[in-house]
Amino acid sequence: MPPLTPTKMVSLSALKGIGPAIANKLNALGISSAMDLLFHLPLRYQDRTKVQPIGSIRNGYSAVVEGEIRACDIVFGKRRSLLCKIQDGTGVMTLRFFHFSAAQKKGLVPGQMIRCYGEVSLVRGGIELIHPEYQLIIPGQPLPTAEYLTAVYPSTDGISQVRWRNYIKAAFEALDKNSIPNLLSNKHLSLFNNKKFDNNNFTDLYSTLKLLHFPPPTIDLELFSEGMHPLQRRLAFEELVAQRISHLILRKDSLQESAIAINDNSHLEKQFLSLLPFQLTAAQIRVLTEIKGDITRPSPMLRLLQGDVGSGKTIVAALAALQFIQQGQQVVLMAPTEILAEQHLTTFKEWLNPLSISVNLLVSKLPAAEKRQRLADIASGETQLVIGTHALIQDQVVYHDLGFIIIDEQHRFGVEQRRTLKNKRADIHSVHQLVMTATPIPRTLAMTFYADLDYSVIDELPPGRTPIETVALSNDKRLEVIERVSNACQQGRQVYWICTLIEDSETLQCQAAETTASELAALLPDVNVG
Repeated sequence: MPPLTPTKMVSLSALKGIGPAIANKLNALGISSAMDLLFHLPLRYQDRTKVQPIGSIRNGYSAVVEGEIRACDIVFGKRRSLLCKIQDGTGVMTLRFFHFSAAQKKGLVPGQMIRCYGEVSLVRGGIELIHPEYQLIIPGQPLPTAEYLTAVYPSTDGISQVRWRNYIKAAFEALDKNSIPNLLSNKHLSLFNNKKFDNNNFTDLYSTLKLLHFPPPTIDLELFSEGMHPLQRRLAFEELVAQRISHLILRKDSLQESAIAINDNSHLEKQFLSLLPFQLTAAQIRVLTEIKGDITRPSPMLRLLQGDVGSGKTIVAALAALQFIQQGQQVVLMAPTEILAEQHLTTFKEWLNPLSISVNLLVSKLPAAEKRQRLADIASGETQLVIGTHALIQDQVVYHDLGFIIIDEQHRFGVEQRRTLKNKRADIHSVHQLVMTATPIPRTLAMTFYADLDYSVIDELPPGRTPIETVALSNDKRLEVIERVSNACQQGRQVYWICTLIEDSETLQCQAAETTASELAALLPDVNVG
């Protein structure tokens, strides 16, 4: 994501080759302008700067080769394919195409010179390239070799790598160095100096991006693959600065807003605590005191509450909610999934129904008639605590006197979703907000990443709770983790393996649940993997 608004905004439609259909595909990837394209960075690079003799290429390596087509025929086997034999004087190889058109077949004729790029495979009949990228060479017009490494981009269906490169090139041509503001000072930029580039000016953000898209073949690809090249680090630092600035702006704007100060009245709180079969921990009492300090001021609270699962965050949120309900204001709790929302509904009803507090659920799957009644109860104020999912921010939801928002699993919601819910209050006042997360976040990281929020942590578990140990391991330790999974299952215990995605994605380089389940089932044949 670009750090700041560019000084020159160029729409996608202004770029050559991008029509409405492609623009929609790019929009789905979060790309809506020429500058967005510049921040769509390569996944990896291919070296196409040298043409290699066919006789020198090795199995498993990618290479650029040139040769003369000696034969080209359609072969019918398990799969119909187009096979072309080419030679260059040092060797012979095969080009194999499983998907081809009649026009392709017509152009690949004996005697035609061709340049190809692809990964070399060793087969029974020799070496071959499967579905290589290729260009036909016109006699007397030799093709130039690539000056830079060739970028490979995260993609989506319908946009080839060739198209990505053309779009990125068009974006650079449409913008200039003055189009993208720098956030880093010269002092900061000096931290990322690289002697290899002393003869060039890579200090501005535009040039940094250009080098990331079109690096010379002399660049250290090992550093690039590790994400540790000075240019990558410079861009990462720029993005951190941009995020910090944007959050501080949000914070400043929030402090300038007004909110209704809540009286510190402990009537409902005392009733609630008397019904609990346990006492609050010192950490819960400390955090509740911090929240009360916020909400008794005439400016909106915006606080992040972090604590392990079982630390008692929800109890603290309930006690905070009571302060608003007692003053006649409505409270909303937004959860990322319907299952979690329903769990919260059960918990809060158990806690608050004895206090004659109306708690209700609003999710998308409700029948139409029931949903209409829920919306009416919310609008009238009959429902005092509303629990739900994204349905809470839909246009048809009108709140009676919204005073307090609780957001569970903060990382699952963006700033815009929080803002949309906050703006549901009808008058000039803003709304107090408490966002919760069980993700263990170091304090310094939390203060950086959530700079627009105050920060509280419940660092003490209730008596009898086993502490949760969170450990980050590199992928090199994957087999060790799988061995621990096997040992746990042999002891009759259950293991949850959580993945970012359900299915493999073309655009996200994340482990998918289906792929991981297949891998674990193969490695752990005695374990029931579901």
